[in-house]
Amino acid sequence: MTSGATSETSHSTTGSHAPTASDSPTTSRRYATGRQYELRRGDALAVVTELAAGLRWYGRGNVQLTESYGDSDIPPGATGITLAPWANRVEDGVWHLNGKKQQLDITEVSKNNASHGLLRNAAYSLVAESEFAVTLEAPVFPQHGYPFLVRHRVEYSLAEDLGLEVRQTLVNDSETEAPFVLGAHPYLRIGDVPSEELTLTVNAATRLVADERLIPRSSAPVSADSDLRRGRTVGDLDLDAALTDLAFDGGIARHTLTAPDGRSVSLWQDETCPFVHVFVSRIYPGRAAAVALEPMTGPANAFNSGDSLRWLAPGDSFTITWGIRADLAGA
Repeated sequence: MTSGATSETSHSTTGSHAPTASDSPTTSRRYATGRQYELRRGDALAVVTELAAGLRWYGRGNVQLTESYGDSDIPPGATGITLAPWANRVEDGVWHLNGKKQQLDITEVSKNNASHGLLRNAAYSLVAESEFAVTLEAPVFPQHGYPFLVRHRVEYSLAEDLGLEVRQTLVNDSETEAPFVLGAHPYLRIGDVPSEELTLTVNAATRLVADERLIPRSSAPVSADSDLRRGRTVGDLDLDAALTDLAFDGGIARHTLTAPDGRSVSLWQDETCPFVHVFVSRIYPGRAAAVALEPMTGPANAFNSGDSLRWLAPGDSFTITWGIRADLAGA
């Protein structure tokens, strides 16, 4: 594996040109997302960023399988970032700990929410790297709104079948229990096929019904846009919602995008993640549509609702596992 900056002077958000590793360890190239870690195995390539331990690129051969962005850009729409110590949103950035109000910074100003955790703008340090894997870690220090000391460790690896596997672990270094929701924010695609032409299949029975600020208020059986069990064309969807009651097979739930020619790419998640947030973006740079499939241990506003909120004991850790695999043989 080579790590460090890529050698291309620019990287298109819409094209299928993969980043290329620099042979020079002394390259002076600088990237908005920091150091770039490249994993290569067979025809698979993944690029992981120092910023937010994010997934900037995953592809097989000449087929780009995740959305990406330029060298001078930060991840648009939270592309590929990992989420800790909460995923999604906290309403008004407010929750209560033992009866005491906790006020988080408002990071989604348009909806007055605290969004996507505390490490979105953090640099992760290198813990370990090997031929097909890299592990990064960043601390969350005690602060207003979250008075706990925790560490988020993220390991990316390319498996023998050339699929991408991700393990996210939260470690509690505090002297008290710490609440958390873990998640990630990858966007999937299939090469140059317009995403609006893809069919999205998610085997989930329940939708969380959210208000205009995307804060869940109730739940209901999936219907209309949210019933993806038999597949729906992305271009027909207007969806930004969490789904649950997932169908797990052997401890794994899979969500799949399929091209008209039969090729497919899937995000899979283990049973530590009983929720997936599905977001069909119409404002992704350079794309008429982009599809985010976000594995999560709990839904938005879990710090207030308590829905699937987990508490980590001092010295304990908790790990989620998810990944991306593709079938590029076609019909």
